[in-house]
Amino acid sequence: PFTYSGQPAMSMSRDPLVVGNIVGDIVDSFPVSALLRLLYGGREMTCGSELRPSQVANEPTVHITGGRARGGAALYTLVMVDPDSPSPSDPSNREYLHWLVTDIPDGAGANHGTVVVEYESPRPLAGIHRFVFIVFRQMVCQTIYAPGWRANFNTRDFAACYSLGAPVAAAYFNCQREGGCGGRRYR
Repeated sequence: PFTYSGQPAMSMSRDPLVVGNIVGDIVDSFPVSALLRLLYGGREMTCGSELRPSQVANEPTVHITGGRARGGAALYTLVMVDPDSPSPSDPSNREYLHWLVTDIPDGAGANHGTVVVEYESPRPLAGIHRFVFIVFRQMVCQTIYAPGWRANFNTRDFAACYSLGAPVAAAYFNCQREGGCGGRRYR
């Protein structure tokens, strides 16, 4: 099976999505069945890495591969959220939607999909934020509508509303304001 880093499967306790509380806060545990590659400025992002706002100002290059769906090529939906908005100590806007792209063909980049919500670059003001990319395999090509607002988006409710099922891949990076210091402390 795939893992988040493309390396052999590791125990759940060392899984970066579990360690970073992505599984639990945003999604439930799921089997990885697609490979998600994210590149910011040509540099591949690793799950749990620390990036500065200046490094993520422009949308990343995204590639998703995972095999063919029954009846043809697979399509994917990509969601990017900040579960720590406006601050990790008071995430009252949880989850803040930064990007939503649908109909991404298997093996292609997000630039080949349909942008439903334009990329908004991360600009955390307080604390260290997690910025999470979640990928769903679409069962059918369907119209997905932009929510009326970005704050208080709910990935689980969104997936249920459009019958997307469990995620097939996910990754995240940590980010704080340019002058910030320190790292995220996990429970």
